[in-house]
Amino acid sequence: MAAREIVENIYAVGTINWDLRYFDAIMPTPRGSSYNAYLVRGTEKVALVDTGEPNDEAEFITNLMRLDQNSLDYIVCLHGEQDHSGMLPLLLDVFPMAKVVTNEVCKGLLVEMHNLYEMDDRFIIVGQDDTIDLGGKTLKFYLAPWVHWPDTMFAEVVEDKVLFTSDFLGTHYASETLFQNDDLPDYLEAAKRYYAAIMMPFRASVREYLELVKTIDPKIIAPSHGPVLKMPAKIVDLYADWASETPKNKVVVAYVSMHGSTKQMTNFLVDALIQRGVPVNQYNLLDTDSGVLGSAIVDAATIILATPTVLFGPHPVAVNAAYLVRALRPKTKYLGVMGSYGWGTNAVNYLAEMLEPVGAEILEPVYIKGLPDETTIVDINKLADVIAEKHKDL
Repeated sequence: MAAREIVENIYAVGTINWDLRYFDAIMPTPRGSSYNAYLVRGTEKVALVDTGEPNDEAEFITNLMRLDQNSLDYIVCLHGEQDHSGMLPLLLDVFPMAKVVTNEVCKGLLVEMHNLYEMDDRFIIVGQDDTIDLGGKTLKFYLAPWVHWPDTMFAEVVEDKVLFTSDFLGTHYASETLFQNDDLPDYLEAAKRYYAAIMMPFRASVREYLELVKTIDPKIIAPSHGPVLKMPAKIVDLYADWASETPKNKVVVAYVSMHGSTKQMTNFLVDALIQRGVPVNQYNLLDTDSGVLGSAIVDAATIILATPTVLFGPHPVAVNAAYLVRALRPKTKYLGVMGSYGWGTNAVNYLAEMLEPVGAEILEPVYIKGLPDETTIVDINKLADVIAEKHKDL
């Protein structure tokens, strides 16, 4: 990524990974991503906000050289995770006069993750509403714990109304443009995927920090991943919708089938819901990556997992899906399990127990031996009736 000016004397100096297909070896990133860092030049001091992955050191240093930036006074660390702080040890060597500006919690993480035990004198600790004057540009800090990690904070260039939000309001989305048109469907899809995988488990905190962002009222939001947002109102509104506790009138049915029985059950249920006018989406877990499923469950009122029995329990792919739902903790109100078996009979109970911590109501399961018969269809129709009734007021 070339160094590019956001506003006068504020530059994007991070890197783009066009080929990234999994972030943290877990989150699919079909559109790649960027590791954003920002250079803020005052008349007296210069600050670098975040760094990036250590694999991108050459490109990163080249961006600073293109700006003739031969010194740094401050390296601001908004969040200690390695994709933000990975180049910190190198930069501390390259710029021996630079001080690391961060909060107390983040300092502890940085010291441990980068073995900075002998560098206590290189740190400046800031708290809520603290400021640093760069000369004509003032950095103001806002603590934002548990918007993602316990160490996260934001930084604002007060005079320019530019807010650096770390992971918050970001997107895994590689783009040749510095600023994003937030009406593009593929960008909005990527933004929802990102929210689902990274922010959804902390949605109470998300709501709190959305109010903070509204109070700050920035003209530009510069996150740690994805494009810079020049008109951030839309993404703020979308986050408010996603992070609310009100689900939409939507059912997600995710299944895996070995010999066709569970697929038939899934087809019967989806058809029954369609007949009852309940919006529903069906996903074959063998063909659906975790990003797609995560995005789908952001606002679904009901999630149904369907699995065959493998030996004594559910299919491993269904276990993965149940773990994802449990980890992301969507605002869904109702959870259901369907399944089939030949001789082992514990698959449905296993999944239901996995899902209990989500806190949603567990619907009566449908569990059959062999292929669906007339009794099965009756039970599936009963399940569809229950779902339709519960969705009436959504």
